[in-house]
Amino acid sequence: MNHIDTLAGMTEAVSALVKSEGYVPMDMRDMTAVLTLEPDQYDLFAQAVEGLIQSGELTETKRGKLMGVEGSDRVNGVYHATSRGFGFVTPDSRTPGKTEPDFFISRDNSLGAMNGDRVQVRLLNTKREAGQNPEAEVVLVLERAVTELTGSIYEVNEFAPKTVHRKKGKKVPKTPVKTSYIVRPDDDKLTFRVRVPHAMKGDAKDGDKVLVRLTQYPNGGEDKTMGKVLRVFGEADSRAANYYALLHTHGVRTRFDEDVLAEARAIAAKPITPDGRLDLRDKIIFTIDGADAKDFDDAISIERLADGWLLGVHIADVAHYVRPGSALDREALARGTSIYFTDKVVPMLPEQLSNGVCSLNRDTDKYTLSALIKLDESGRILETSLHEAIISSKLRGVYGEVNDVIEKGETSEYWEKYAFLYPDTLPLMLELYHILAEKSDKRGALEMETVESGFVLDEDGMPVDIVRRERGDAERMIEQFMLCANEAVAAWLHDLSLPCVYRIHEEPWEEKVQTFALFAHNLGLDVSPLRRRKLTSSAYRDVYMQAKERGLDGVLTLVMLRSLMKARYDVNPTPHFGLGCELYCHFTSPIRRYPDLAVHRIVKTVLHGEMDEKRAASLADYAAEAAVKSSENELRAQNAERDIEDLYRCLYLADKVGERFDAVISSVASFGFFAEMDNTCEGLVPISSLDGYFEYNEKALSLTCGSVIYRLGDRVRVEIVSVDLSTRKVELRLAD
Repeated sequence: MNHIDTLAGMTEAVSALVKSEGYVPMDMRDMTAVLTLEPDQYDLFAQAVEGLIQSGELTETKRGKLMGVEGSDRVNGVYHATSRGFGFVTPDSRTPGKTEPDFFISRDNSLGAMNGDRVQVRLLNTKREAGQNPEAEVVLVLERAVTELTGSIYEVNEFAPKTVHRKKGKKVPKTPVKTSYIVRPDDDKLTFRVRVPHAMKGDAKDGDKVLVRLTQYPNGGEDKTMGKVLRVFGEADSRAANYYALLHTHGVRTRFDEDVLAEARAIAAKPITPDGRLDLRDKIIFTIDGADAKDFDDAISIERLADGWLLGVHIADVAHYVRPGSALDREALARGTSIYFTDKVVPMLPEQLSNGVCSLNRDTDKYTLSALIKLDESGRILETSLHEAIISSKLRGVYGEVNDVIEKGETSEYWEKYAFLYPDTLPLMLELYHILAEKSDKRGALEMETVESGFVLDEDGMPVDIVRRERGDAERMIEQFMLCANEAVAAWLHDLSLPCVYRIHEEPWEEKVQTFALFAHNLGLDVSPLRRRKLTSSAYRDVYMQAKERGLDGVLTLVMLRSLMKARYDVNPTPHFGLGCELYCHFTSPIRRYPDLAVHRIVKTVLHGEMDEKRAASLADYAAEAAVKSSENELRAQNAERDIEDLYRCLYLADKVGERFDAVISSVASFGFFAEMDNTCEGLVPISSLDGYFEYNEKALSLTCGSVIYRLGDRVRVEIVSVDLSTRKVELRLAD
């Protein structure tokens, strides 16, 4: 064997030996002989073996033999902690499409693993009682997921050792020798406390919300986690401190670097001219958005044709301003999406673009990438043409106002503003909308009425009321037009065999469908559509419509959503299960979503006549990167938005402890049930607070004690027990 003098080379050699055909476990001495190593290589060999063990590739048997993890009693995976100390490990080797059980890890067997850590576990027993997970113990933490955390810091007094001193027969009381600090993590899945030495607390005071970097991790039964304060957010029970701690936790970028802003200012200052563009400024084109919207990235137009319709969907031409590889582009890719919080928007692009030159403001010339879509009388797409265009929006429409005009006509208080859209434009749009909606229904598209919260804030930014946001014909009409454009552009690119960032939604896993079918059956619904040979979204829709007719749609929606896969971005043209269509992409919101911007770039390459084999290959790589990053950023944004909303719900409920509310059971677990109040606030009713011994039925999603049963969807009366801003948890108890 050649002399190996680098750690990387030695690691590769050891790994190759263990993976070689016919390898049998051997000790380190035998391995050095097989590798024909010289004595001066032994230290390097030992380092390589230790590194492979620490990375989880090798494991050592009780007899000191080395072997690969596969085939041993060890499994690598990700640790998922619970707030009650125990956790579960999802193995790396899980079979796609199978809901194989995770390994149960007791508190004593966790080795101090933290939520999200990659760990190696040793199987203790693979067969437990029916319905329970196989058990394992963590033997190695391979990779730490948490290096920093937010929490509340508190002073603690450290006392002298327990040496008992006596003076004239009396014990001398212990006296504190110094003050130190502990931090209670905000994440209730981190059940340890972080000790912060006085010299590492910075400017933090007792009761502050802080950011801590971990300098020493928990290790099994010994909770010796240490940390250093990096940042102080403010008083732990304040809105601002919790708000900014959440932004940091989710990695939300709230500021643009100066080079990005300078680039945005320079671009925004350039004049807009019609040169080389399809001039649509004389057409009736307008926007409809929410009352509080500031960035308008889509406008619409319509014409009646002899044999159908010409729908115009005009989208802000962001790709004209944000060039590949620029500072703006790098920042947009890193952010991936605008994030909409209760009281503010964290935009993907600087305000000079998002609210300025890219926004399709009324009576202002703007660049667009316009999709002109010909549809037949049944709403079927016949032809799609894409153009770099220039428009001037004739109206800044507002959903609530348009809905009022649709309902009341000339008696609406907003009639004068929208009168020019009659008798042709708006009635034609509504006619096409109903045709598209009917077409969508026939193909089984899932449209579940989920509830959105609207927060009413006072002048200090504190929530004083929470209302349910209602959707009317105006919202649904714009949604159908955007769906049509997204589907048309995806098909346009696919027909040209060009790259695209598709929006895909895969079929649900068989076992999840079976769980959903069982729950629906227990509600008395006909689940035969779910047993068809080819499962489609129409099967789900058939079951959902049954539930809606019987007033059970709110209950069924929760379980249905859990059974479905999460939509994501991909370069492979996979059908969208939820929409019931073969091809779909996001094209209509490039101001606030990066995948839309990526699709625009690919389309414009075609329109400019720049597409060739080399360019197509380059764009395929770019689309793949955009798809992965956009999926990751979307999930991050959704989690941040959810946590901020939960914070504001807790702020709203903070002074309502002891008050009672009507609620519906929204989730059932072994430790209790969650109840959602009519104002969309949710809290936990712990099983320990219920009168009696309750058993959890996972398949029926119920808690039962004799004749008393609490099921998903049951109406209950609850009382608020406590509200914790840091964890955003609300505890409830039954009021009756």
